[in-house]
Amino acid sequence: MKRKPRLKNSHYITGIDGLRALAVIGVIIYHLLPYDLKGGYMGVPIFFVISGYLITDLFMKEWRQTGTINIKTFYYRRMKRLYPALVTTVIGSGAYITLFQRNLLVHLRSVIWTNLLYVYNWWEIAHGQSYFNRFQGESPFIHLWTLAIDGQYYLFWPWVMVALVLLLHKNSKLLAVLFIALTFIGAWYMAFIYMHTNNINRVYYGTDTRMFSFFAGIALAYMFPVDKVRHKLSAFKRILIDLIGLVSLIGLIYAGFTMAGQSASTYKGGMLLVTLEATVFLGTIVYSHADVNRVMTNPIFHWLGTRSYGIYLYQFPVMIFYEAKVPRTRLSHPLLNAIIEMIIIGLISEASFRWIEQPMHHYDYSRLGYDIKHYFRNRSFKSTMRKLLIIPVIAVFYVCGVGAVQAPNHQNPNMLQKHITTNQRSLSKGNKQLIKRQKKDHGKDKVTNNQLRRPLTKQEQQVAKRYGLNKRQVLDAKSFPMTAVGDSVLVDGSKDLHQVFKNTLIKAKVGGQLNQAADILRQEKSNHTLQKNILVNIGTNAPLTSSQIKEIMDIVGPHRNVYWITAHVPTKPYQNSTNNTIRRAGKKYRNFHVIDWYAASHSHSNYFWSDHVHPNPKGNQEYTSLIVKTIFK
Repeated sequence: MKRKPRLKNSHYITGIDGLRALAVIGVIIYHLLPYDLKGGYMGVPIFFVISGYLITDLFMKEWRQTGTINIKTFYYRRMKRLYPALVTTVIGSGAYITLFQRNLLVHLRSVIWTNLLYVYNWWEIAHGQSYFNRFQGESPFIHLWTLAIDGQYYLFWPWVMVALVLLLHKNSKLLAVLFIALTFIGAWYMAFIYMHTNNINRVYYGTDTRMFSFFAGIALAYMFPVDKVRHKLSAFKRILIDLIGLVSLIGLIYAGFTMAGQSASTYKGGMLLVTLEATVFLGTIVYSHADVNRVMTNPIFHWLGTRSYGIYLYQFPVMIFYEAKVPRTRLSHPLLNAIIEMIIIGLISEASFRWIEQPMHHYDYSRLGYDIKHYFRNRSFKSTMRKLLIIPVIAVFYVCGVGAVQAPNHQNPNMLQKHITTNQRSLSKGNKQLIKRQKKDHGKDKVTNNQLRRPLTKQEQQVAKRYGLNKRQVLDAKSFPMTAVGDSVLVDGSKDLHQVFKNTLIKAKVGGQLNQAADILRQEKSNHTLQKNILVNIGTNAPLTSSQIKEIMDIVGPHRNVYWITAHVPTKPYQNSTNNTIRRAGKKYRNFHVIDWYAASHSHSNYFWSDHVHPNPKGNQEYTSLIVKTIFK
């Protein structure tokens, strides 16, 4: 069957829209759907690779055709393309926060000016909330750091490109080799910064640590500029390109299942691997006659790709504002609510694309003065109706301005945040004292009969009464040797746990995830200080997979007992799948014991602070009591 001829540029661009769609799908799956996927972390490198390729290819083509690179025109086009939707997102979200969610007003002034100047990522490094801590006032702007890095690339790369063109314009192969080398150097630099700083925000948000993804796209542009690629392929070459594309696509999808944002492996080569896979896959799409291009060129992917900028912009405001109004419904209907959120994001993105992005992108701003005069002088009925539309626009800007003026520069911590901060400090001090007095044999699991015969001290009686324990449970827990690892829920309950478990080393962190717990357990094991009982409270901040639990079980070995606490996180779609994974592990491993906090607490809203996740003082009593009673059945 004879193949239809394809236009060079239009189909390769449509194929790239398909790659953008793949990145957007990864981001949406990670943030919304109730499955154990982490695809959001593969999406950003894909976007950066595409930017590196397209802008470089654009400049190279302009240089070949005109002998010059018009930087002023480039800046003008970029601002027309990017600013309208960005301003709409920031100002619209600011107005909504001012009216309906004033707890998010903090730093609004800084959010506005840093985003408009494209330096928001550096502001986040210095002041912002961690991307991975989703329970301390999550910001609807936190994802805009990627646009800041894009903006900085657009600002500086044209000048570097001009210098390279003047110096080495006839040696594209040398430039390709140079940027391939810079890609690997940049990935090494990311790993170096990760290993030499305790601030993961510095690595995750940094322009310098992320630039190697752009370098990979730039190298590809020098190797395969679109107007120099042979689009008519022999059968062998087409099959080879399709095979390469399929392997790289599988690699990208696999990264969506496995690459976690707080995993050390992500920054020690994982991000580089995703970047290389995205670059190779993009290279196969450039060949418009290849079947991989045909797969990525379809109406659905084209729609997602062309709206990807808006989808990315509006996703967080929609999710955060929606979930603030209906947080409990995600518990019983996570998929339904995810679908509702996706529909809202899609509708807003489509409206933005049709009525903001496209009109402003194609508008001739040299006519602005004339059009404003004509706008106000025209007194027809149709023109009058259009003039009324400016009233809500002015109102939104005004409300956002009021909010920016009123916005505090510092967040006043609520009771939960104060409680967690106090407990975190106490943990550090208490752990040091505990390590000093721990014996080499790590204590004994059970009390002797002689100890049981003595009466409880006054303090022990208070513990028994407070947590509803019997005498043996109080004494068993007091001498029970245990290492506890976890997230902010464990930090929240640590004071109560230490009231009962006097011989337990608690290493927990706000925003903690499984990879951090695994690192702690490895370190304790290598130091020969890992106890023979392990308490784990992980599952609040991200979904768990069976392979991740296996990683923990491989570390602790078959001769230690693991007590894993189920998650109560009704505001997140992965709660049920995470708890099912924990329960399955309880059936798989003989030394794995489930402490079902979810089952004990899900019908008791009075156990929790307003976030429905962290136990309040009453909840911490029940949380601690459940742990003791489950361990000492």
